[in-house]
Amino acid sequence: MALASNSPLVTTEWLAAHMSAPDLRVVDATWFMPALGRNARKEFEDIHIPGAVHFDINDIADSSSDLPHMVPGTVKFAARVRKLGLGDGSRIVVYDNNGFSASARAWWMFRLYGHDDVAVLDGGLGLWVKEGRETGDLPSTPSERHFTARQNNLLLRDLEQIRGNLTSRREQIVDARSAGRFSASEPEPREGLRGGHIPASLNLPVTEVIGADGRMKPRDELAALLAPAGIDSGRPITTSCGSGVTAATLALAFAVLGRFDVAVYDGSWTEWGGRQDTPVEA
Repeated sequence: MALASNSPLVTTEWLAAHMSAPDLRVVDATWFMPALGRNARKEFEDIHIPGAVHFDINDIADSSSDLPHMVPGTVKFAARVRKLGLGDGSRIVVYDNNGFSASARAWWMFRLYGHDDVAVLDGGLGLWVKEGRETGDLPSTPSERHFTARQNNLLLRDLEQIRGNLTSRREQIVDARSAGRFSASEPEPREGLRGGHIPASLNLPVTEVIGADGRMKPRDELAALLAPAGIDSGRPITTSCGSGVTAATLALAFAVLGRFDVAVYDGSWTEWGGRQDTPVEA
């Protein structure tokens, strides 16, 4: 039985009820901005959902790129997740401990590489613990499982495609950064980046799609955010952010609204704002 086909999310109740399913795999993808000084791997080792494996977006990445945690090629992705026991036939549930960052990124990456039987735990580890559900600190010892990686380029955008969109305006670029960073009234957390945004892009801060309880807002509340942000739900959408992480959270929110075709600009503002040959609006 596949995960729910009409939603990219599963509830804590659903996961608790299916923990013993032989094809279910649980993944902790917690990641923190370097400035926070937190060690996601150490926190995973201290507490996690039983049986979970740790998905490190800095390790499962293109190590040849100067940009942070850019997607790797199909061979590296398949090799890394195979060692985590994640493969063909697995139902994968991803969670984190910090507001969908980077469980949504891992969810998007699995779909990018052709594995659609993946969902995100709504509310993450925080809600799981709050509800008093079982946790552990024992390491997992997964058996390797074959993963067939087929890259779906419809879900990925690069620098030249975003440049081309400046002229064609075929896609709406929706930026997940804060309003202050989007308008350049707040500094960027990474040194060397200009302030502002990609010309003609729209701003939907990622904090707007997450409720006070740490869960994704309901469909009706998410839908109500689009028009004020100038977003046409019927047109193609590509999300962007600081480094391609919270952009995936917006892609997840759009999937809740039924838009599973939303792409992510992987380089995002770290790439665009770090160059001198890309136009910027503020």
